[in-house]
Amino acid sequence: MTPSPHLILGASRSGKSTHAESLVTSLSPPYVYIATARILDPEMRDRVRLHRERRSSHWETLEAPVALLPALRTLQGAGKPVLLDCLTLWLTNLLLEPSTTPPEQTVDELCSFLAVADYPLFVVSNEVGAGIVPENALARRFRDLAGLANQRVAASCAAVTLVVAGIPLRLK
Repeated sequence: MTPSPHLILGASRSGKSTHAESLVTSLSPPYVYIATARILDPEMRDRVRLHRERRSSHWETLEAPVALLPALRTLQGAGKPVLLDCLTLWLTNLLLEPSTTPPEQTVDELCSFLAVADYPLFVVSNEVGAGIVPENALARRFRDLAGLANQRVAASCAAVTLVVAGIPLRLK
């Protein structure tokens, strides 16, 4: 059994979600999928549809585009394996949602929760910092927040895997 919590990182279309799903389904069902995506256009609707079609009927879906921590907390004591997909979409939503709480503080709250989660938890996140420097302030803010969040979550997790071209590379 893989240690938990477990962070699965990778670039877009690297195979990270598929790998994370395989880790979850190596455990006994039922499973919980926490979705952070907001469906705002037809292309995103297609992406979500493909993810849903890939999962069996053993999966329950919770949508938590912003209220991620309350969703995670409701699962305490249930013992169900949980897949959170994905951290970077959640960060995007935090950046775009008006709030008095800085996103970095919310990330710290997530990391505190990771230390007490009593169920197998797998977190998917995009590794976005390896590309060019974005030309606008919001994109740079997102890239920096994602890098910081990935570092903090990785430090809070028992295991970290980087997926490159569909190949999982165990980092921690």
